[in-house]
Amino acid sequence: MILDKLENTDFYSGISNNLTRGFEYLKSTDLATLEPGRHEIDGDEVFALVSEYNTKDHLECWPEAHQTYTDIQYIISGREAIGFVTLKNQLIVSEFDPAKDITFYSADTSPLILEAGMFAVFFPQDVHCPCMQIDGAVKVKKVVVKVKL
Repeated sequence: MILDKLENTDFYSGISNNLTRGFEYLKSTDLATLEPGRHEIDGDEVFALVSEYNTKDHLECWPEAHQTYTDIQYIISGREAIGFVTLKNQLIVSEFDPAKDITFYSADTSPLILEAGMFAVFFPQDVHCPCMQIDGAVKVKKVVVKVKL
């Protein structure tokens, strides 16, 4: 897992070319004007999913992990907590769905606070629980860049 600001992405460029493409997209795109939905970057290798939502109570959020894609979760506006824990022996509550590349877990996570301009990278070994409110519900606009490593 990586937690940082967009201006520091050069530190992580050696991890993979696709991760670098994802960061370049975030830095070169007017993210505030993006409409919700899927945005092509490099076919199924790298693409962006934009969403707008109100943050939720942590009891309404489910920890998840992916097998095919790494997430770059970037907050365009608003702020949220994202729970995090390394995948080990957590209880699976919903088996892996290959069409959505997601498994849901029952897991105790530690909250990471993300505000506008910040990103978190979640690799396949990182269980994460996004969309959690901090001090009450707020509207968030977020882009999740899905990256095959």
